Amino acid sequence: MPQDPTDRRVVVTGPPRRTRPLSRSRPRTEIDEQTTLGHTYVRSLMRSQLRAALTVFAVLVLLVGPLPLVFASMGDSSSLEWIVLGFCVYPPLVLLARWYVRRADRNEKDFVRLVEDR
Repeated sequence: MPQDPTDRRVVVTGPPRRTRPLSRSRPRTEIDEQTTLGHTYVRSLMRSQLRAALTVFAVLVLLVGPLPLVFASMGDSSSLEWIVLGFCVYPPLVLLARWYVRRADRNEKDFVRLVEDR
């Protein structure tokens, strides 16, 4: 029995017309729901902030820590002590504070970029 051309079925292959959206977990919901992944995101932010703070603290200790020994070795010259504190210590402290604030802002911006969808 020959088949009639009208009874023949044609199979068309191609990309599906309707696809289900992939369920991606968003970092913001991970943080809000306090999942392990959200905890990891927050911990990475805290670790980067702590690293910046410890760097500033180490530089501060190296800069200001030896000053009492220097002042004790100089004897009784209070005007020289004020000059050292005013001109040799204060500007690096301001620069150090400025670096820390910029670094903290950069860490927070990186974290926000990580959490928000692009």
